Amino acid sequence: MKYIEILKQAQKDLTIKSILNPALDAELILSNILKIKRENLILNLQKKIDSNHLRLFNLFIEQRKKNIPVAYILKYKHFWKSKFYVNKSVLIPRPATELIVEKVLEKVPKDQSFKFLDIGTGSGCILISILLERPKSTGIGIDISSSAIKVAKFNAKMQQLKNRIKFINSDVDKFFAYKYDIIVSNPPYINKFNLKNLQKDVKDYEPKIALDGGLNGISMIKKVIEKSSILIKKNGNLVLEIDNQILRESIKLLKEYKFYINDISKDLMNNYRCIFSTKY
Repeated sequence: MKYIEILKQAQKDLTIKSILNPALDAELILSNILKIKRENLILNLQKKIDSNHLRLFNLFIEQRKKNIPVAYILKYKHFWKSKFYVNKSVLIPRPATELIVEKVLEKVPKDQSFKFLDIGTGSGCILISILLERPKSTGIGIDISSSAIKVAKFNAKMQQLKNRIKFINSDVDKFFAYKYDIIVSNPPYINKFNLKNLQKDVKDYEPKIALDGGLNGISMIKKVIEKSSILIKKNGNLVLEIDNQILRESIKLLKEYKFYINDISKDLMNNYRCIFSTKY
């Protein structure tokens, strides 16, 4: 069969299962199996696929039909400027979260040394992305999930950052090491009652511990802000991912714990997504 034929069939099968972006998903899966860029796949649609690649492609499409996210099927996700290993132990990195990286890099000079802390590091994508662009800085990432820490350590090794980064399996409540120049965090902030309304890809496969923000969506944000007020240096920066629903309460908590709001940024969908603050 030709590439174009199996892509059309896969798109049809995924559409029947109400999968969003069926054509894109099929193309990403096939280009990954063939180990070529998606652009090259599009330019060579008349080529024929061999039986081994076809068998694997069909296996992956069957998984996608069950709503398993493409990132978990392929075991990677691009974030910022790098490729990160992911599995079901970690939240899949989102483009919106790149706002944290962007805002930090705007404020942190390349030729200076800073000590970072990433609370709820997951795959390590935020901290690793920052340190790759700030070669004189170091960082620690903590996560309550030991499985997530294994993923983060693997990604740090792949990016050759082992000497400047450390990942620790710890709840933020029990973490007391050092004082940090900059703390970043993408904590769980989805209202517990809204979890059931998420897309099947998310609610059925991504780790609930990385999504569930408690009864009002603010419980983990509060914990991060409260603990950061202790762990951060005076005039240090706390950079948080949030959403529209918890924006007002997040601002209130930051002010309560003596953080000055420098900037509140929106993502490409025009939703509030990132708060940059300074401890005074």
